Amino acid sequence: MEQNDVVRSLAALAHGLRLQVFRMLVVAGPAGLTPGAIAEQLHVPGATLSFHLKELMHAELVTQQRDGRNLIYRAAFDHMNALLGFLTANCCQGQQACLEVSATTCQC
Repeated sequence: MEQNDVVRSLAALAHGLRLQVFRMLVVAGPAGLTPGAIAEQLHVPGATLSFHLKELMHAELVTQQRDGRNLIYRAAFDHMNALLGFLTANCCQGQQACLEVSATTCQC
């Protein structure tokens, strides 16, 4: 993953509503969610949500697919995992003991 991609992704997630939307899509998994379902759960206007979904798509954190008359948004898990890998690639300067534990439990 290129550093510019990382910066763009982190910048997109640095907004509270976009972070909420992304986490909601992660929870939804492969089924994804329609914009209407997201807007209803987060109590945001459709135009506002549309802007933030566009930003998440630009950062490649979210994908969009048309299903009949509906749009389905999904978290881009490959991109998310690449981002996490980039952020933890040099954890503990590569010490093997640290690499064997999850990045969320690393206590170096």
